[in-house]
Amino acid sequence: MHIHAYSWLGEKELFDREALRRLPDRPRPPVTAEDEEEYRTRVDTFRRSELPPLETSLWLLKAPALIRATFEEPKDATAWLGRELTAHAPGFLSHQEADAARLARLVTTATDRLAHGTDVSFG
Repeated sequence: MHIHAYSWLGEKELFDREALRRLPDRPRPPVTAEDEEEYRTRVDTFRRSELPPLETSLWLLKAPALIRATFEEPKDATAWLGRELTAHAPGFLSHQEADAARLARLVTTATDRLAHGTDVSFG
């Protein structure tokens, strides 16, 4: 098993534009050349966008350059996660969200989830 780590920092207003975070639907038949070209353009835009996709698994369709790190072991991946959470905690909306004990619990839970093959995503 290997684990890819992604990270996105940005404005909530952009994050809330769900259409940009959604993989476009393939056009339904009959499909014109223009329909296909528009679809391919939208897929390419989705793949290059750093915005997190609505579904965690769709990160795998994104450009490989967006992978921040790759790990073989869940503990290594969640150590990275812990460092990321700690580094960005001062920007969290509340002191409760940035609480060190809370962040430690998130990392512990993430380690267990990854060990069982479950995706982990925090926002």
